[in-house]
Amino acid sequence: MSDKEITENEEEEDQIIELVDDDGKVIKFRLLDVTEYKGEKYTLLLIAEPDANIAEDEVVIFRLNEKDETLEPIEDEKLLDEVFEAVTGTKRRN
Repeated sequence: MSDKEITENEEEEDQIIELVDDDGKVIKFRLLDVTEYKGEKYTLLLIAEPDANIAEDEVVIFRLNEKDETLEPIEDEKLLDEVFEAVTGTKRRN
């Protein structure tokens, strides 16, 4: 996956982030949290609308690049596990 461009539609109750996938499809996520881990910021997202490729309860984690205002996919499974465990205190399901 390539870097994701952030287009935010901020609402008072839920922050919705629209990401465009590699095929040009817009996928809406709810922002759960932005957290820092080992000096980097990460976003934790939940799908906002049903999607065949993403489970309703699946937490999606991206590295936040504030300078470029992008969300970057994390290819390193070990890093994903570490971030998830640091935030939730539990191990990530694979």
